[in-house]
Amino acid sequence: MMKYESIKKRDKQVYGALKGEMKRQEEGFEMIASENYVSIAVLEALGTVFINKYSEGYPGRRYYGGQEFTDIVETLAIDRAKKLFGAEHANVQPHAGAPANLAAYAAILKPGDTVLGMDLSHGGHLTHGHPLTLPAQIYHFVGYKTEPDGTIDYKKLEVQALKEKPRLILAGFSSYTRQLDYAKFAAIAKKVGAYCMMDMAHIAGLVAGKSVPSPVPYFDIVTTTTHKTLRGPRGGMILCKKELAKAVDRAVFPGIQGGPLMNTIAAKAVAFGEALQPEFKKYAKQVLKNAKMLEKEMRKYGAEPLFGGTDNHMIMLDVVESYGISGKVAEKLLDTVGITVNKNVIPDDPRGPMDPSGVRIGVPAITTRGLREKEVKVIADCIHMTLSSGGDTKILKAVKIVVRKLCHAFPAYKK
Repeated sequence: MMKYESIKKRDKQVYGALKGEMKRQEEGFEMIASENYVSIAVLEALGTVFINKYSEGYPGRRYYGGQEFTDIVETLAIDRAKKLFGAEHANVQPHAGAPANLAAYAAILKPGDTVLGMDLSHGGHLTHGHPLTLPAQIYHFVGYKTEPDGTIDYKKLEVQALKEKPRLILAGFSSYTRQLDYAKFAAIAKKVGAYCMMDMAHIAGLVAGKSVPSPVPYFDIVTTTTHKTLRGPRGGMILCKKELAKAVDRAVFPGIQGGPLMNTIAAKAVAFGEALQPEFKKYAKQVLKNAKMLEKEMRKYGAEPLFGGTDNHMIMLDVVESYGISGKVAEKLLDTVGITVNKNVIPDDPRGPMDPSGVRIGVPAITTRGLREKEVKVIADCIHMTLSSGGDTKILKAVKIVVRKLCHAFPAYKK
């Protein structure tokens, strides 16, 4: 593992926080669905001298000189992304997923245009229409919802689209656990004359690893983050049809960003190269196996996962219904034993977003550490014991010992 000796000498406060975070990650399990561990190679790429370089523009078309090597590394990232996802065009410059979505909207929409996207409490993302976000101040968002059994009724979606006449139909989610029918989204969009876009941030690694179907052939634009299941640096990316390439590139730069983060782009190139290797497919398949095992075990304890189960890397639990505690309390209890999850709203949640009814639990990071179904059973037992403990310190202490022991058996980074 990296030693950070220079930071230790120059800034003991930052070094102390860094060591604390390294210890926290090693001695607990990250089970927030959007988090993962990057490789040492990706960590090293983030700290390279590429951080010193301004590179406004695109390879071969920069506004500053001295771009020989930035062009090489960005071209590598682009080519690897296109190969990884079978995309006609890739823009790897977005700093994060939210800017990627904002740029995608700007490329194809005009202010006031209607966007039909998934309701936040039913699994959508903030950038898919939450009223406090910038996109919602520019465009008119209308939400579609899931059915009581957790599915999407595509006939209802079509009726809604015919009524609202959106310029864009948006698929994708941050807490929905089932497989989307890409072909039906595309067909509905075509019927109403709308663009069709997918935000695959959560499942990009599963798509890259061929463990879930790819949305790329079906959608005009596909946005994603480059971390989460993809195990790259925190950043964003836009994939699109070639006829939208120029509009997308202009929307990113100079539309919403100036200079790209070249050290992050270098790390993206490294991560995409890793995702092209056979080992990554094994990881992606194991993510699904671990998620299904977690679903099975929690159901055994009487905690029925929302949306009828999972087809991806996470499960959603209504902890008010299953354990009589709120999502905020559940999150804090699990933090106590070294299992990190996040509180999350559930469909049409009667509670507020800061103390909702649910929690979201993901398995990508523990899968990266090497845990398989056998260990997931132990973790499920730990989760159940913690959430049903009533805050009993003896129970929490006993669970924490089990978690710590399992963490030491599966280190995040080998020393």
